[in-house]
Amino acid sequence: MLRSFEGSEPDVADTAHVDETAVVIGDVVLEADASVWPNATLRGDHGRIVVGEGANVQDNAVLHEDAELESSATVGHSAIAHDATVGERALVGMNAVVLDGARVGEGAVVAAGSVVTEGTEVPPSTLVAGSPAEPKGEVDDPRLEATADRYVELATRHEEGSERLDG
Repeated sequence: MLRSFEGSEPDVADTAHVDETAVVIGDVVLEADASVWPNATLRGDHGRIVVGEGANVQDNAVLHEDAELESSATVGHSAIAHDATVGERALVGMNAVVLDGARVGEGAVVAAGSVVTEGTEVPPSTLVAGSPAEPKGEVDDPRLEATADRYVELATRHEEGSERLDG
């Protein structure tokens, strides 16, 4: 569902995929090949949300305030990015939370269930885990780098190969 808020409307690229159960409200930009999956909420009522080219927001995830996903970033199932930046090809794992003013560096990974506290800078290509999230090592996994590419391809398959069955 795309909804305006106080005169601001979502700006969705022609090649972006938004599941019909997702909620995208207000000042939200979805760039080319971005995808927003079932039950995700992007609420641009208190700052702009930008989902960069090829980035994906997975099922039940929430983005609010001035959240930004740079190109090919991933926010996993039920994760939250609140007034935070997720760098290019970075991954925020399932049920993780990235709080106000935090920045997840390029190619970094926030482990599932972790909490990146306010103002934290996660270095590029670093795995962080825990609550609060702390560095655990370097990320060197080509499969992780391809996560966003797989979601671009999956979005195309959903656009072409799914149909609503309940009317």
